[in-house]
Parts: sequence; structure tokens; C-alpha cells
Amino acid sequence: MPRPHPLHVTATIVALALTAAGCGGDDQDASGSGSDSVTIYSGRTEDLVQPILDAFTDETGIDVDVKYGSSADLALLIEEEAAADRVRADVFLSQSPGSLGYLEQNGRLAELPDATLDLVPAGVRDDDGRWIGFSGRQRVLNYNTELVDPADLADSVLGMTDPEWNGRIGVAPGNGSFQDFVTAMRATEGDDATRSWLEGIAANDPVTYPTNSAIVAAVGRGEIEVALVNHYYNFRALDEDPNVPSANHYFDPGDPGAILIVTGAAILDGSERADSAARLIEFLLGPEGQKYFASETFEYPLAIGAPLPGDLPPLDFAAIDVVHVDDLAGGLEQTRQMIADAGLEG
Repeated sequence: MPRPHPLHVTATIVALALTAAGCGGDDQDASGSGSDSVTIYSGRTEDLVQPILDAFTDETGIDVDVKYGSSADLALLIEEEAAADRVRADVFLSQSPGSLGYLEQNGRLAELPDATLDLVPAGVRDDDGRWIGFSGRQRVLNYNTELVDPADLADSVLGMTDPEWNGRIGVAPGNGSFQDFVTAMRATEGDDATRSWLEGIAANDPVTYPTNSAIVAAVGRGEIEVALVNHYYNFRALDEDPNVPSANHYFDPGDPGAILIVTGAAILDGSERADSAARLIEFLLGPEGQKYFASETFEYPLAIGAPLPGDLPPLDFAAIDVVHVDDLAGGLEQTRQMIADAGLEG
């Protein structure tokens, strides 16, 4: 596969306002038992995180009880449980910081130990020390290498509204990562510019898909030529079939299309197993955990000094610029409305 060029990533979504999403988890009772266990509510899916949680148990002897679901639904569940003074979770793993920000604003997250916070650069952790990032996904433009000359690709995601891309681009407007990206664009470019961009994309008659994986598969088949997705989906596609004719194009440093979406972890306020919870988070940020996320899920490891696989372009953490978007009017709910108003339906 072609090796992507190095880049700086200059925007991290930190506190997107929360709205409910469809639940994707199971209905198991996630209440843990015993001092040698920790209960996790995970917005990351079982196939992505259960193997590393099992490794944590093998190394420490601490059992993990996990309830899986969407990050938004689990955050709402935690809030409901907290209001009834019966929070079951010790640790919350969130797909993006929006759900963590919601719980932090409501006073539901404990302050993490300094030793834990110091494991990552300041740009990928909460300013108040209530949550910490452990892996990241970057927004990119995925393209079919047989249909598109990389020299013709825009340096900025703003260029994807050019009429030359009419009928050639795929998007997933109902996908959380796309909505996170649009919300960050509102913070960096303003609502008017973001609304104009969405309308420009809609005018280019894009093909819409429900998920990033479906988009990347469509690019590989030549059904569409380019698509706005997270970086790691193409790495997964190539891992399954190295002959898939697709690659990632990285927008310029500082571009709204080059944001890094952080997957974060927090300890719930009032947890009686805070020490075990901290050990779990530190394990995710330790050598074994970071290697797992880099090599098995193809995400960016976020711990200081964690090595990257050879195919991932390096991150310059000094250039990561934290974008606080919790004060945006309507937050994620308004973002979804803007997407729909532009004529993009998921």
C-alpha cells in the first residue's frame, strides 16, 4: 500500500453535547461483585475491546464485567443510575469525548490520578483531569486508487464541494464520527461556513451509507470514487484483502477535515473500586494496551512514547489544538439538524 505522508493533527473533539443514539449493546446485568473485579460500561464494541480487557484480567487477576452499548445511551444510563444513587459502573469507555463531557458537566466523573493523566499529552485528556484518551481515529478522504489520481485530491475538506466531485463522493451523515467532525467544523469555521459546506456537499449528489465500513467497501468496489471516513477502516480493509484498490488521503495540517477523534476513559464518581479502575485505564495506556490498539484495531495509540505501526503517519502532539465545542448552540443536536436541513439523510 502507498505510505501516507507525515502530518500534524490540529483538532481534537473534547466535549460534544449529548443526544440519545440507538442502543447497540446487550441487556446483561453489568453489576460487578467482589473487590477483585471492575465493572465497565463500554461504548466501544465487544470485538474491539474485549480481547484487551481479557488480557487485563490475565495479567492482574481482576475480573471485568462489561455492559456494551452506544456511548450516548450508556452515558444516559449512568446519569439515570446516578440520579437514583445506584451507579453500577466503575469505568466508562466512550467512543468519543462527547458522552464523557456530558457526564463531566453533570458531576459524574471522578478526578483521575496525576500518574494516570501524565501518561498522555495534554491535548488528548480533559483539562480538569476527569477523563483521558487512550486511542484515536483521524478523519481522512478514502479513495479508489484505480479511479482517482491522488494529485487531483483537494488539500482541504472544504474543496470537496467543488462540482468536479458531483456523484463521486460517499458520506455517512447518520454516523457519529461524521457528526463529530461537522460539530468540530462548527467550532473552528463557524456555523455559517459549516452550513454552506454541508449544502455544497449535498449539491454534489453524494451517495449516503450507514457506516464507515460500508463506505470503504463501496470505494474498494468502485461504486464511489472517494469518501469521508475515519482512517482505520481502510487499514482494516487492506488487512482483510491487500489487493483492495483503496488508500487514505490526508488533508493539510490545521484543516477541519484532519481532526483526531479521541476514544476516552473515565472513573465514575463514587466508585468503590477506584484503585482497580485506575489500574485498568493505566493498562489500556501501557505497552500491551497501546500495542493492541495500534496493531489490532489500527487506531492511533495516545500514550507518550507509544510506537506506531509502520503504515500510520506520525502525530505531532505539540500541534494538536483542543477544540471546546460544548458551548455551541444546540451542540450535537443542532449539528444533526443542520445536516438534515442541508438535505443529507443518514
